Amino acid sequence: MIVRDKNNSFKLLFAWSGTILPKVLPALLIVILISAILVYLSSHQYFTIPAVPAIGFTIFGIILSIFLSFRNNACYDRWWEGRKLWGALIANSRHISRDSHVLSTERRNILMYRVMLFTHLLRDRLRAQPQSFEFYHDKVDFNSTQLQQLSKKINAAQYVLEAIQKDLVLALRNAEISDIIYNSLNQHIVDLGNIQAGCDRILSTPLPYSYSVLLHRTVYCFCFILPFSLEASLGIWTPILVSLIAYLFLGLDALSAQIEEPFGLQDNDLPLNSIVRLIEREMSESLEVELPPAIQPMNHNLT
Repeated sequence: MIVRDKNNSFKLLFAWSGTILPKVLPALLIVILISAILVYLSSHQYFTIPAVPAIGFTIFGIILSIFLSFRNNACYDRWWEGRKLWGALIANSRHISRDSHVLSTERRNILMYRVMLFTHLLRDRLRAQPQSFEFYHDKVDFNSTQLQQLSKKINAAQYVLEAIQKDLVLALRNAEISDIIYNSLNQHIVDLGNIQAGCDRILSTPLPYSYSVLLHRTVYCFCFILPFSLEASLGIWTPILVSLIAYLFLGLDALSAQIEEPFGLQDNDLPLNSIVRLIEREMSESLEVELPPAIQPMNHNLT
């Protein structure tokens, strides 16, 4: 996620890092080059290229704007739903931290570290990166066999939730907690499972591929035809105006492609590393152990 000061109009106007401009610059330069060539040929009267009918091009642009707006809204909804799910994960970790004081110190420590491990595994699962759990192996009460099973599970995060559930059931059977306390703590584990299911749904159900391809091709076709439609009326101003219009359409198309998958590692994706570390720091503080350092933005990018 890009973290920058948005109150400085001058910096916003000339910002480069974290913007969508580097992504669309090659296509934008091609559009500007086409515009410049058309202006040069027309001004020297080498030959005249028939202009695209304005009425058809206007209708084309309006329809494209409507569909592009729909896709951007759909992609932002996916991004925002992902953020709400991870916000709920933060809230649940805090609920567990408060409500788990009824457990014995040993059981509470194991529960808290397993919740931390769950957040790590969920992040790694959503980002399709190697799952990291070895740094918790001496704190989550997993033996060597369980650790080997964890590394081979198709859903390691679910396995950790199941281990938490078994531990709570064992505490209930041993009369360490009442059924009311068990149900209260168990509801938090259910909520964690629901959060994971919601994230999996976003991850496994992207926008239809054909729809994305159709809109992407249409945007590029519109931008490349744009100089032929405006050159006759704009003259020497064609490259400037065309570049601004093309930047808008190409930028919206590229931005929607980024936020469509909110759990990735692109500039505008969710800062899952930072959220996981926040949960880890808050739960470590509750356990009165050393806090890991907070993650700081690098080049205005918070991962």
